[in-house]
Amino acid sequence: MKQVIILLIGISMSVTGLAQTDSTETTSDTIRVGGMIIIKKRDRDKNKDNEAKTYHRKGKPSRISTNWWIVDLGFANYNDQTDYKSAAIQNSNDGFAPGLDKDDFKLRTGKSVNVNIWAFMQKLNMIKGVVNLKYGLGIELNNYRYREPILFSTNPTRVTYDLSRSYEKNKLAADYVTVPLMLNFNFTPHRKRGFGVSVGASGGYLYSSRQKTVTNTDGKHKERDDFDLRPWKLSYIGELNLGPVKLYGSYAAKSMFERGPDQRPYNLGLRLSNW
Repeated sequence: MKQVIILLIGISMSVTGLAQTDSTETTSDTIRVGGMIIIKKRDRDKNKDNEAKTYHRKGKPSRISTNWWIVDLGFANYNDQTDYKSAAIQNSNDGFAPGLDKDDFKLRTGKSVNVNIWAFMQKLNMIKGVVNLKYGLGIELNNYRYREPILFSTNPTRVTYDLSRSYEKNKLAADYVTVPLMLNFNFTPHRKRGFGVSVGASGGYLYSSRQKTVTNTDGKHKERDDFDLRPWKLSYIGELNLGPVKLYGSYAAKSMFERGPDQRPYNLGLRLSNW
């Protein structure tokens, strides 16, 4: 009996010794406690994660960014600098608008509208996302709503004051394919909706023009002609970014007519854009 007790005590002491040995067995990556193995996370893995996070946080702005399908909604008008006493306007034979004056060409400002649809605009990063070259392609739609019953006739183009009918609607529409080119200054390059300003110029080609009238005798009528409008339009343009609000403006360098009135169109409005 004593021999059995001594054998059991010896086995117990051996197991205890093994357990103590196991509990102190370690490597650089693991700790063994009996039958349990604990794996330590290596510092270099942690450093890699930190490096990845730091790189993502301090990433450089893209070289080229594109914004698709931008829409402008604004008002259209013109700066009328015409000398209505000149022979080019008042000549009874070939004058543009004999008998008319500046008041006859005034617009309904609330109903004279400008809508621009840009297929795309791109920004080319030039200096750290702060200075960019901005360009695009789109169409510019202008509707000039007249207060008075002036009527355009063609071959040659002339404008007369039409008192034979009552006008409910009278507008001249001029539509252009336009390419803008601007220098953009982005004061907050790491923000999606930041603050900045753009200035430059645009070139447009007249692809459609018409006068649309609604009268008590003829109802709706649409006359398509160029009405001596310039086929090419050069404008000074600008854009102001105020966070989520973006404003645009343009002013033509010359009159929209090749002969006759000196009427230089301008547009002001709101731009619906991602940047």
